Amino acid sequence: MITRLRSCWSAIRYLAVGAASSIVAWLVLVGMLFVLLMCPFGVGIPALPIALRLIRRPVGFERRRAARLLGEPIPEPYRSGNPVTDPASRRDLGWLAFHGATGFVIGIFAIGLPLGGLRQMVTALVWPTVPGGMESSLGFMVTSWPMAALSAITGVGMVALIFLFPRVARWQASVARKLLAPAPGVVLTDRVVELAASRAAALEAHGAELRRLERDLHDGTQARIAAVVLQLGIADSLFDKDPQRARELLGKAQDTATGALAELRTVVRSIHPPLLSDRGLDGAITALADRCPVPCTVDVHSSSRRPAAVEAAAYFVVAEMLANITKHSGAEHAWITLDGNADTLLIEIRDDGHGGADESGGSGLSGIRKRAEAFDGTLKLSSPVGGPTVLKVELPCGS
Repeated sequence: MITRLRSCWSAIRYLAVGAASSIVAWLVLVGMLFVLLMCPFGVGIPALPIALRLIRRPVGFERRRAARLLGEPIPEPYRSGNPVTDPASRRDLGWLAFHGATGFVIGIFAIGLPLGGLRQMVTALVWPTVPGGMESSLGFMVTSWPMAALSAITGVGMVALIFLFPRVARWQASVARKLLAPAPGVVLTDRVVELAASRAAALEAHGAELRRLERDLHDGTQARIAAVVLQLGIADSLFDKDPQRARELLGKAQDTATGALAELRTVVRSIHPPLLSDRGLDGAITALADRCPVPCTVDVHSSSRRPAAVEAAAYFVVAEMLANITKHSGAEHAWITLDGNADTLLIEIRDDGHGGADESGGSGLSGIRKRAEAFDGTLKLSSPVGGPTVLKVELPCGS
């Protein structure tokens, strides 16, 4: 019962504030009407975009109120550009008209109904002390006990109606969500744009990875293998004339081939580290932290296996960030946290360095963002001057 009464009180407050905001809605509509009437005279045309932007403030207040009551965020539907051509502006005006017509009446009922019910019950008790009877909140005179009983019954009924207020408040908030949230077509269009951007980021990251692999193979492994071939050819030509020199060249060729094999293994690890397959993501991240010159603490809250591509992305995100911490942060300690569920992997990397990290500074953060966006993930960076630096990456694990 206490929970229901709290819910009723919250609904009454919501509807009462709605009554006040409905008055603001009417004032805004009158102002918009004045601007529209001035448009034929040329005065209202430059003022129209400004007015449409100004009405977003009271509308945004109602959007946040409705979101708190419903327990889910209502995204803003506005797009950059001229508000006159923005479909969200028409939806704002529609909500202002609806709320102005209904919000005040509903709010007055929400305030007046419980107060009127209490007055009815008080009238039923104190009417004998008033000469000539007492007028109830419904307008009839209570001059006898039967009329007092009627006043008490109606008062109880009026107070009992407050248990319907939570439904009314949710209905009002649901209408606000329907009118003030982005239209379904707009949501689909924005989602297509996001997916196109994610696809472009994935292609760019893939192309950058291929270029890196080609550069590593060309500048490192390929050059060493070419040196091995050259040394073997020279050794073959000197085998009969100078066996000692040929034997030295064969030794050098063996050393060069060993170095080429080591570089080739390094390139293979950069594609998919074997540690991920052998020890899982938490074991691979722990190994990275152990090799980092800056002392690291690894805290794993979720050790379930994810898709191989997601684990590889997470591994390289942590590896790149630890490299940044080592080179740029001046930190004495770093903390790595792995969390999430079956659908999402959350990575948080924090250090106690001097802060000031910037994606445009060439520190590899833009590459980390592109790697996350390739999986339709998100990256949040907080790095005020003086520290600490906190990087949060969320990677979806669904198909």
